[in-house]
Amino acid sequence: MTPGSRPALPRFVKLRFDRARDTWLLLAPERILIPDEIAVEVLKLCDGEATLAAIAATLAARYDAPHPQILSDITAMLADLEAKGFLRDREAA
Repeated sequence: MTPGSRPALPRFVKLRFDRARDTWLLLAPERILIPDEIAVEVLKLCDGEATLAAIAATLAARYDAPHPQILSDITAMLADLEAKGFLRDREAA
C-alpha cells in the first residue's frame, strides 16, 4: 500500500455489525476478523475510490491528529489486511 493506493474490500469480504455480539466483524469465506474501533473507522472509508492519503487526511481532520502519523499507521494496518486477503488495492486488481 502506498499513499496513492485505493483500498477496498474484495466482493467476498463484508464489514458487518453483529448485534448479538455488539461488535463489528470483517467476514470472509471461512474466516472472521474482529477489528478494533479504530480499524472499523478506517475500513468504513475503504471504498476503492478514496486514496490512502485522502483517507489519512479525513481521519486527521476528524481526530485532530497529525496526518503523517495517521498515514503511517493506516498504511501498516491496511498492508497487513491486504496480505491476509481481507483488503485489496483497487488499482492493482
